[in-house]
Amino acid sequence: MIELKRDLIWLSVIAAIAFAILISLGFWQLQRLAWKQALIAQIEERVEAEPMSLSEAISRWNKNQDIEYLRVRAEGRFLHDNEQHLFSVIGGKSGWRIFTPFETTGGEIVMADRGFVPDARKNADKRAAGQIAGEVGVVGLVRKAETPGLFTPDNTPEKNVWYWRDLQGMVRAAVPSDRRGRVVPFFVELEARPGPDEGPRGGATRLKLSNNHLQYALTWFGLAGGLLIVTAVYVFGRLRRHRAT
Repeated sequence: MIELKRDLIWLSVIAAIAFAILISLGFWQLQRLAWKQALIAQIEERVEAEPMSLSEAISRWNKNQDIEYLRVRAEGRFLHDNEQHLFSVIGGKSGWRIFTPFETTGGEIVMADRGFVPDARKNADKRAAGQIAGEVGVVGLVRKAETPGLFTPDNTPEKNVWYWRDLQGMVRAAVPSDRRGRVVPFFVELEARPGPDEGPRGGATRLKLSNNHLQYALTWFGLAGGLLIVTAVYVFGRLRRHRAT
């Protein structure tokens, strides 16, 4: 009987620790759910708001305010000779996002994501009609630079092939050194606008974020409940067998 009690005490301790971990993971996912829902609501609100000036966005950035996904407007001209190509898959089709320095009338330089083109139109000479000349007004969403994931390939600037949005790297590749001090510290992903079918097609920003945290939370809580049931069945079974002997 003493050995049985010792075994059941150790089993109960281990089960209690595992139960606490599973419950903690479930509540953590509920916290993540609340954060994700707030983020989605914020994005929906910002992409529907009136665009602010680029100078206002820069001012907020310098004050360490969150400006991700805010709409901004600017006037200037594209520096097409220095465009950069980011590999992308949209709608199941592989292609390239075209990042082009945009020099504003105020003298700032924005690395503008003009949108998506299929692989066959990666080179600018395949979409000459889309290389807008002269001064133009643009509207887009503010986006921060990225950091690569564990399995993200390395960028190869010397081949003009990018796999993640490296702002500083693109600036070094696309903007002369004497003008880099005028580059704004974020990307602007341009919105869709009427234009040639050749592209690039703006509006490529992914606005629908995955939100599976409730499912994950229910999974952790379900595992915790299952652990209690299995532990209880085992303990009562051991006690029943012991009393029968």
